[in-house]
Amino acid sequence: MKRLLNIFWCVPALLMWAAFPPCGEKFDIIFAFAPLLWCARRFSRRKASLVWFANGLAFWIGTLAWMPAIVKNGGPWPLVLLGWFALSAYCAAYFAAFGFLSASIWRWAKDGAYAKRLFAILFAEPILWAGLEIVRSRLFGGFSWNQAGVPLVVAGFGDLAALGGVYLTSAAVILVAGTLASAADRIADSMTRTAAYGVPRALRSIETLLPLAAVFALYACAKNFGAGAPASSRTLQAALVQRNFPCVFAAREPKNPYEEYKRLFAAIAPLRPSLVVLPESAFGEFGAIGSAGVWRFARSALEKCGAQAIIGGGSRRDEARRLYNSAAVYSPDGLGDIYDKAHLVPFGEFIPGDKLVTALQRLAPVGSCSPGELKTVEAAGARLGIAICFEDTDSAQIRKLAAQGAQALVFITNDSWFAHSCETLQHAWQAVARAIETGLPVLRTGNSGVTGTISPSGAAVWLGDESGAPLIDAQGTMAAKIALASPGRRTPYVALGDAPLFCAFLAILALCFLGGRPHS
Repeated sequence: MKRLLNIFWCVPALLMWAAFPPCGEKFDIIFAFAPLLWCARRFSRRKASLVWFANGLAFWIGTLAWMPAIVKNGGPWPLVLLGWFALSAYCAAYFAAFGFLSASIWRWAKDGAYAKRLFAILFAEPILWAGLEIVRSRLFGGFSWNQAGVPLVVAGFGDLAALGGVYLTSAAVILVAGTLASAADRIADSMTRTAAYGVPRALRSIETLLPLAAVFALYACAKNFGAGAPASSRTLQAALVQRNFPCVFAAREPKNPYEEYKRLFAAIAPLRPSLVVLPESAFGEFGAIGSAGVWRFARSALEKCGAQAIIGGGSRRDEARRLYNSAAVYSPDGLGDIYDKAHLVPFGEFIPGDKLVTALQRLAPVGSCSPGELKTVEAAGARLGIAICFEDTDSAQIRKLAAQGAQALVFITNDSWFAHSCETLQHAWQAVARAIETGLPVLRTGNSGVTGTISPSGAAVWLGDESGAPLIDAQGTMAAKIALASPGRRTPYVALGDAPLFCAFLAILALCFLGGRPHS
């Protein structure tokens, strides 16, 4: 029997893993947390934190199983495996922290009135989880990936992101999962004939009704106040071009990139797009941004498509020879606005401390990049916010672009580092939340990744095959006509950011330490 119980405690991690790609069983995420929440209510703080950590570690090792794909692109396998398990353990530490804090709240709640229990279910648990996700997404540069609310966002229940980001959606997941834990509590109490809090068992169904009522109220509020800026009368006809080229570690393919692009541009020419969007690093096949080679390619592309502007990624150096991972806008008049990536990936685009110890710069896979300034760009008569690679997972950064007046978002990425893995779909899922959070349409182009458009409501249309599955391993093009947002009102999340949730998190964190202290 004890062995069966040990197996049971592996189920939450399996359900969490199944909620994300490659399985994508989105609603599993709610059932995954219920046993863990029940454990935090019944176990000691030490045991609860261990159970949460073990499940978190198993989940993160499973969901980050795409990391070894770097090995085939030249990454040293000992370092890749070390990074995989170290990052998984780091993320699992947040699970352990939640188990400890939740158990602390329940020590406080069990030692008082029934209202304390309701407070723990309705507020403390959801806010603690959301707050820890915010910390994980910001601390040490942040790792904003696979939050608990992402599967619900992709499933069409992401309206709450317009109020409090994907983190509020995560809080709703915990709130609903808590109702299942409460039901398990009532069953356990009836089996042991425990009369908890002096409340009749029949009335304890309020623990189910109130959280569900709170979730419905939040969604009703999001429907009324969560809409983004109203669409202007102006539309943007865009073409998304996905030409899958090797990443920097792989040997260049023998195909002539000009010939490949010629075929792709011929497919979109009849659409007469105003804007053409290429992936991250696309200009790198022809030289550095600002070079004659890139201008020659961009001019040829614009002539073939009849477009007003083309956006693509590449590298560049400034007058001080600093290296940037950039996105550039080219028009028939030449090079226009440039955006230099502001949120760099540590150990990928730079090694921490490599500006002080220059010998470390040789270890950076793509060179030691410098961070740029966050800003919007002008292209085809529209004000656009650009995110490069993992920047589209950073809700705080994308929110700032919306606040700067972006009328649409352009996400470009190079997922060829992790080609043929579930990373590409996981990455695309994150982008859906950014559209709802900001109330802006998204144009997304991935190299060996997922290309498509996302409406401000979160409805995504991917470049796909006949069955609708995203086209990842084959080249293709996609036309997209989006309504540009008009200047003015933005979503509450753009206006307020994470401050309301984080302040509530700090307050409950204080309660955990004050209420969790042993009584004298």
